[in-house]
Amino acid sequence: MTDTVLRLSTRQGRWVVVATVLGSSLALLDGTVVNIALPHIGEDLGAGVAGLQWTLSGYTLALASLILLGGALGDRWGRRRVFVCGTVWFAVASLLCGIAPDITMLVIARILQGVGAAMLTPGSLALISASIHEDDRGAAIGLWSGFGGVAGAIGPLLGGWLVEVAGWRSVFLLNLPLAALVVWASMRHVPESRDPNPPDHLDVVGSGCAVVGLGALTYGLIEMNLVAGVVGAVALVAFVVVERRSPNALVPPRLFASRMFVAANLVTLAVYAALGGVFFLLVLQLQLVAGYSPVAAGVATIPITLAMLALSSRAGSYAQTHGPRLPMTVGPALAAIGLLLMTRIGPDASYWTVVLPGVLVFGLGLSAMVAPLTAAVLGSVPVEQSGIASGVNNAVARTSQLLAVAALPGIAGIDAGSLVDPDSFSHGFRIAMYICVALLLVGAVIAAALIRAPAAPAPTPRVPVPESVACKPHCDVTGPAVQPAPARSGPTPPND
Repeated sequence: MTDTVLRLSTRQGRWVVVATVLGSSLALLDGTVVNIALPHIGEDLGAGVAGLQWTLSGYTLALASLILLGGALGDRWGRRRVFVCGTVWFAVASLLCGIAPDITMLVIARILQGVGAAMLTPGSLALISASIHEDDRGAAIGLWSGFGGVAGAIGPLLGGWLVEVAGWRSVFLLNLPLAALVVWASMRHVPESRDPNPPDHLDVVGSGCAVVGLGALTYGLIEMNLVAGVVGAVALVAFVVVERRSPNALVPPRLFASRMFVAANLVTLAVYAALGGVFFLLVLQLQLVAGYSPVAAGVATIPITLAMLALSSRAGSYAQTHGPRLPMTVGPALAAIGLLLMTRIGPDASYWTVVLPGVLVFGLGLSAMVAPLTAAVLGSVPVEQSGIASGVNNAVARTSQLLAVAALPGIAGIDAGSLVDPDSFSHGFRIAMYICVALLLVGAVIAAALIRAPAAPAPTPRVPVPESVACKPHCDVTGPAVQPAPARSGPTPPND
């Protein structure tokens, strides 16, 4: 806990929001701009499809496997301390990315970036919950979510402009001044907080199984290595066994006693896998096949974020009043129609008649689905478990995105030669989009069949301890994540 409880109207209270928004936006902006830069990274470093997959997946792998541990470390050692350490770590890793001489060093640096993000991301919302007075907490979380959504909207445009003007390395070097501002604001204005009664021990064994399992499985999918895939699957089974037996489990088994929680996570697994594949391949299709510049490719995806900023709050209100089943069914189905429209994107595709219709319908589908999914997750568990529930759901989302980026190119026949053969890449893109359509429809069917009870509104928890595992609220080009804020303050796009 913290002895300092701040009102949002005070100067220090506003600085807490500024510091946490900037911290969470670091990881968000990095995700959006890196996707835009992928074709130039591949050309400059001589990387094939596998190298580009690892550039994205290395970051997501570290973040997905360590984010719950990062939240637990903040509870135990101090949320501000871990938040600041994660920001510094992220900045150093960003510098390494910016000076990487080859694709191998870039991937290693991206993995290190993911470790830093796993430390700073959970603390962002937790610091608001711990530091801001409960009467102002909803408004503070709303500001955090809203400004994060703005960052998500400008990310593609900023990334495209940076790549064209200063090269892809500037995408990573941009993080350095932002990180310095976050550290200064946090150390000067953000009070420290921690769990007064942390668990006796950290779940190191469970975390190790998650890292080995996801790492080996990702390697097996990208490199088509059966042995690594089997090792990864065995390690993930071991993770489940460890979590069922551990008194300090990162993923408490009691959560899965709720049918609604299980159903919401199954929808997340299917839908967010589709989103991970779409956001990885769409910007490549626009640049490699349609001939768009980095700026134009970035601008092309902005309607998705704008639609979510405009409509997510209304979808969340509907879910609280009528239950999340209908929007969670209609949303993925509508997004699937958007993907079918995107399969028309080819050489010299017109933005207004070909790209925009698919992007806009896809964004409308996400707007209908994301906030109700948040409501379903939070409404399925007691209030005191809402933080860990959203953290687990976020980890599921990250993991599904990770595995989709690793597996989809190989399944769709996109290889190194496709990067220099627009016809081959376009053919693989269409196959991948059809697979993503199927995943979205599976998510819609699961929601229709298993999401039954209305999701109750989720008050902001008085105890900030479990909130430390909550993650980014934005939808960046690496895909969404779920957070507890929208149930009170209006849902915003999910999240890197």
